[in-house]
Amino acid sequence: EFLAELEALDNGKPVGNEGQYGSKVDVGLCIKHYRYYAGWADKLQGDVIPVEGNNLCFTRKEPVGICGCIIPWNFPLAMMAWKLAPAIAAGNVVVLKSSEKTPLSALAVCKLIKEAGFPPGVINVLNGYGPTCGEAIVLHPDVNKVAFTGSTAVGKRIQSLSSQHGLKRVSLELGGKSPLIVLDDADVDQAVEVAHIGLFLNQGQCCCAGSRLYVQEGIYDKFVAAAVAKAKAIKLGSYSEPGAEQGPQVDDIQFKRVMGYIDKGKEEGATVVTGGGRHGSKGYFVEPTVFTNVTDEMTIAKEEIFGPVMSIFKFSTDIEVVERANNTRYGLAAGICSKNAPRALGMANQLRAGTVWINTYDNFDPAAPFGGYGESGIGRDKGSAGLEAWTETKTITMPLDGPKC
Repeated sequence: EFLAELEALDNGKPVGNEGQYGSKVDVGLCIKHYRYYAGWADKLQGDVIPVEGNNLCFTRKEPVGICGCIIPWNFPLAMMAWKLAPAIAAGNVVVLKSSEKTPLSALAVCKLIKEAGFPPGVINVLNGYGPTCGEAIVLHPDVNKVAFTGSTAVGKRIQSLSSQHGLKRVSLELGGKSPLIVLDDADVDQAVEVAHIGLFLNQGQCCCAGSRLYVQEGIYDKFVAAAVAKAKAIKLGSYSEPGAEQGPQVDDIQFKRVMGYIDKGKEEGATVVTGGGRHGSKGYFVEPTVFTNVTDEMTIAKEEIFGPVMSIFKFSTDIEVVERANNTRYGLAAGICSKNAPRALGMANQLRAGTVWINTYDNFDPAAPFGGYGESGIGRDKGSAGLEAWTETKTITMPLDGPKC
């Protein structure tokens, strides 16, 4: 309860006391994540490899060493868990920097870590700004690995800086412009729910938000009407307000950024069906906004908005929509809504994205790897694949006496 309240106070998201998405959901996911990787701590093992000649050859999984982790402000507790849990399970030590916008929950977890009896120096949490504190971690000669979740622009800078003192291992989970494709055989009510979660979750401040919503022409009008009605029904309010589904954007910078993209969409000819302005006169609340008549060349179709702005596109054929969906420099996630499993699975295989959800969205089970193609990042978080970035593989070979069996 305390962590959920603190996270909501720090970030602005609702607590979610009535069962809707909120910081309580984030805390639950964190617990699952730590428990999942706790189970891996004594299961990291190498292989015995049959090689030519009378030789014993085997591999060991060893810790990388000192790991610098830099987490974002949109899901502070969850992103801390995504980094800490596999790093510690693999035997590393960590220096973690929280976002200057949301430092409180990381410090609270740090206190819990101390109470749990972790040895001093295993987990270290810093607060500060990226150009000073963050870059100091990346540039430090004793840091062996850097893990970052955040914008693509900062990820590129981290990758560049990480080679200035030695050659650090780098894993990056970056931005996205994820397509959600609604096929004409989809359950429209289910698809609207999927699209709603995929875009409006966490005030739209989600790296994998389904911000390019492609709907097949046969069901386009029906889908738009239902999606607009659902967006209009969203209750905005402060983090502790009963029933609140959407809080404010994290700060004035993000608020102005989102409003700027809404203005750009209007200027370039997209149609605002609902929303499109500020909600109220206090706080950084943005009206849930739905654009139609969006074309692939528009700014809102290409750039990451990171706010409650849904853009709905119309398409005709499966081949067409796959080409359009893949026409992006990002590749973090994608979604498909269809009642035809072979059709959906065939399309999923053609999409250039690290995660493809079918008839669901934002399912973050700790066992399922998550990461992107292209400018959406390098490496994977979560699952067994998420451990690879935190271990080194050592090969040991030794000749044996006597005949080979």
